[in-house]
Amino acid sequence: MTPSTSHPIGTIIRRQKGFSLLELSVTLVVIGLLLGAVAIGRDLQRTAANQRLSTDFIQGWQLAYETFVNGVGYPPADSPTNPTGRVNGSSATAGTELCGNAMINAFLAAGVRLPEGRAEGQADRYAYLDSNGNPQEVQVCFQSVNWAEPGASVAAYDSRPRNVMVVRGVTYSLAAMLDQQIDGHGDARFGRLRAQSLANDTTATTTGADWPVDERMAFGSSTATSLDESQIAVTTAYFKMMR
Repeated sequence: MTPSTSHPIGTIIRRQKGFSLLELSVTLVVIGLLLGAVAIGRDLQRTAANQRLSTDFIQGWQLAYETFVNGVGYPPADSPTNPTGRVNGSSATAGTELCGNAMINAFLAAGVRLPEGRAEGQADRYAYLDSNGNPQEVQVCFQSVNWAEPGASVAAYDSRPRNVMVVRGVTYSLAAMLDQQIDGHGDARFGRLRAQSLANDTTATTTGADWPVDERMAFGSSTATSLDESQIAVTTAYFKMMR
């Protein structure tokens, strides 16, 4: 009968030994690098998507508006016989928003090519993802609003009617990117792109203002309460047209 082979105790101990601290450290570093690469890739993808939104959609509607005015000589929905120079100037409720099918039809009737929107018949809308990966929707309208402009002295402002593109459903990151592209700086009070609530701020000061939302706020909230899975808060911006 062949005797059983015995294993040294040291061999058993070596076989049961776990990872060393060095191996665990290297593993954690690799995992951290992978997670960082995923986060960077996601941010780059979102930035590229926001860039397309700005170039193809917002600037597309700006070009459509300028083409309309250059072609017919007055803003959309203004009176052709007695133009006021204001959007919806021919309406009994002058100064109201021109939105949806009424806006789209006005441009189409003038032979203006519209940017591609969310879907057929929804050229005024564009879907995108916020920084938490949740769906958001931008909607464009046009309106004549009161707009604060420099007055007769430093830090003094007067309110004047101006035609603007109304951009609804804007997150902070999208607003900041649009602001940098349009004005070259992030300021919700001054420049051609402003927060709706600050567009006609005639307070005597040279101090700018931050956008009224940030990436920490949950949709419908004004406080920093969002979770990673929350849909992010949005605001409305005014983009002043040249005429």
